[in-house]
Amino acid sequence: MTRVDMTETESGGAPRDEHRPSRFAGRLRALRGDRGIWRRGILLALCAVLLTLLMVLHADIPNRIGNLGSLTETFLPWLGLFVPLLLVLALLRRSATALIALLLPALVWVNLFGGLIVDKSEPGEGLTVLSHNVNADNPDPEGTARQIAASGADVVALEELKGDMVPTYERGLADTYRYHSVQGTVGLWSRYPLRDPKAVDIRMGWTRAMRATVVAPAGEVAVYVAHLPSVRVKLNAGFTANQRDNSADALGEAISHDPIQRIVLLGDLNGTMNDRSLNAVTSQLRSTQGAAGDGFGFSWPASFPMARIDQIMVKGVEPLASWTLPATGSDHLPVVARVRL
Repeated sequence: MTRVDMTETESGGAPRDEHRPSRFAGRLRALRGDRGIWRRGILLALCAVLLTLLMVLHADIPNRIGNLGSLTETFLPWLGLFVPLLLVLALLRRSATALIALLLPALVWVNLFGGLIVDKSEPGEGLTVLSHNVNADNPDPEGTARQIAASGADVVALEELKGDMVPTYERGLADTYRYHSVQGTVGLWSRYPLRDPKAVDIRMGWTRAMRATVVAPAGEVAVYVAHLPSVRVKLNAGFTANQRDNSADALGEAISHDPIQRIVLLGDLNGTMNDRSLNAVTSQLRSTQGAAGDGFGFSWPASFPMARIDQIMVKGVEPLASWTLPATGSDHLPVVARVRL
């Protein structure tokens, strides 16, 4: 015989039955008895499998059709947003099949990008370098120069320097950086002496890359500044990046023949580390953000960063930390790294 607790509930309502099954337990029993839990959500499960294959086989997506492979790789981390979306749909459908299938893309995404989420920076003194595409149409170059000068960087690379704006940056940075060189539309400012600054041919017909040796207290380091051509999205051609890819190959070739073993590359590469078309560069150098950053370090567009196309990459030096700075008047965020020579 069921014993009924005759005490009132906390709200002063009717007596409660101590043996009455909880609502949650009742739902669990209902789900166990629901044979459709495995039959529902097959389409959602297939979507989860396709998402997994897209992330695992991204390098096999062909570039022949509008550089589709590079476009996918540029925004590859954002594919992870489909996982919580599919999770919500699977819960609404009450589909065990879809929920289990969702483990696949979730695990693959964590394997690919989970390491970027944690803070990998290390304490210690080193050479602080900064790269910033200042935007040729920057409405406030004076303010941008002030922010850069206040950044604490030892070496600064600027890209997309418009000819009539160069004196503005030279004046704004002169008190902080004693040495500088401008080659075409890129420039390098340094607290330490620069030796043999020169343009680097990246097959564009005009100068958008340079190299100089920075004579830092801890030793010499070859510093490259590069602004690779922009990628374009055209209605009749899709995502086109042929000129960018050719320039990346030329830049990689120049770096491979550099006589100095310690190299730092600063610049707007118009591509992410996942983009296979930058292999000529990324195969030789490593990203400071990937090695010592905290998070993805997205740098573009400044209003809502979605991709890290501004890179600091190194060879023969140890990355200690990597981060982005607040927005300036440019459509890119400045990226900064501290490295040990």
